[in-house]
Amino acid sequence: MQVIELTDLAAPGAGLFYHLTDAQLRSKQEPEKGIFIAEGPKVVHTALDAGYEPVSLLMRRKFIDGLGAEIISRCPGIPVYTADDGLLSTLTGFKLQRSWVLCAMRRPAPRLMGPILQTARRVAVLEGITEPSNVGAIFRSAAALGADAILLTPNCCDPLHRRAVRVCMGAVFTVPWARTGNELGFPWLKDNGFQTVGLALRDDCLTLDDSRLPAIPKLAIYLGTEDTGLTDQAISQCDYIARIPMAEGIDSLNVAAAAAVAFWQLRYRG
Repeated sequence: MQVIELTDLAAPGAGLFYHLTDAQLRSKQEPEKGIFIAEGPKVVHTALDAGYEPVSLLMRRKFIDGLGAEIISRCPGIPVYTADDGLLSTLTGFKLQRSWVLCAMRRPAPRLMGPILQTARRVAVLEGITEPSNVGAIFRSAAALGADAILLTPNCCDPLHRRAVRVCMGAVFTVPWARTGNELGFPWLKDNGFQTVGLALRDDCLTLDDSRLPAIPKLAIYLGTEDTGLTDQAISQCDYIARIPMAEGIDSLNVAAAAAVAFWQLRYRG
């Protein structure tokens, strides 16, 4: 075990973990470095179980022989950085939690849509969702409620963003996902036998409890941005448009909550 004590922000090895809360900086740096950050023992263990390669660890000093010991034993040969709590908070930009462990990991090679869709029955397609917490929550609901895979359009936020990974509790490592490329994914979905349903606030559409929808063998569920929802382009290409019935005076749910409702209601029951 190679334990390295950090004494200042400029110390070698600190760069991977510096200012993790600056989303803009992270989005510029991560494609070049091929690194993402997993936070918390459960999330780190899930990533390791899924075969992700650790690069380095950063943890509170007292965890080296405690909560972090098992993680260290699973990551032989990589450096383990530690420091006083004050420096760690300044380094990362956020308050230390009780089970505070960070692991820098190598990004996986991008997955192709074709192999993912061949074995899936329920797929979520995220169009332009930019809030990492929402993406993380959608991944968590997908894992819990039977969605087999997630596709993300090019303008959707990074599912390996630190906050997304934390919120999803590691589901991004277990739910297969891929980018749709320059399109919305419709040709790939149709070629693999999927019908599509878009969630939108339209009066002239189905309600989500329509009995025809769960009976569809292979179904892709399109979810749009937090503020404006699905684009007209996506709506025009979906086979069905559906809305969640709401109580009087309420027009919509947060996209992550709507996704959870849709995953449960539209789950495959064959």
